[in-house]
Amino acid sequence: MHAATIAARVMPRQWADDRAARTAYVLALTAGFALLTALFAQISIPLWFTPVPITGQTFAVLLSGAVLGARAGAGSQALYWAMGAAGAPFYAGGSGGWTAATGATAGYLLGFIAAGYAVGYLAEQRQDRRFSTSVGAFLTGTFIIYVLGALGLMRAFPDWTFTEVMERGVAPFLGGDAIKLLLAAGLLPTAWKLIGDRSPGRQEASPR
Repeated sequence: MHAATIAARVMPRQWADDRAARTAYVLALTAGFALLTALFAQISIPLWFTPVPITGQTFAVLLSGAVLGARAGAGSQALYWAMGAAGAPFYAGGSGGWTAATGATAGYLLGFIAAGYAVGYLAEQRQDRRFSTSVGAFLTGTFIIYVLGALGLMRAFPDWTFTEVMERGVAPFLGGDAIKLLLAAGLLPTAWKLIGDRSPGRQEASPR
């Protein structure tokens, strides 16, 4: 699923056929998912042994890529990062500002952008149509977030060993992220069916 497809399916035909209207719709969705990520960031549980809290952000990041596609998915997360960097209290626990945007968790924020693109690309290849392939797409996005997040922690704390980085930057989040991943993977195929049902007169694009 991606934003252009959603526009073609849910907008009135006279709007869906208008390029400016479609562009405005995609931009609105992009901003909306940036705000959704900010909202889920406020579901935050600080951990005493790491600067990385448990949050709901990953769920919003995965959905942004799957729903918006590669470019808009990455764009939504870049917008989220930029709004937080500008001072909006959009990061975990209501934090924001340049220090938060470039600090110890900056690798995760960069990972959100990269994951949004990767999941969006896989969704554009129709990997979001079935639960099994959706799981693979979301695993890819989650792995990217972990890798870049861990690299960011290694930069911020050069005295940490690799094991300490894994224990403080990856291991505490595996269970929660697995649940979020499965929820997102179950949601996408259902959403495709609902959108298709709303537009019975429109034919789905042929497989690539």
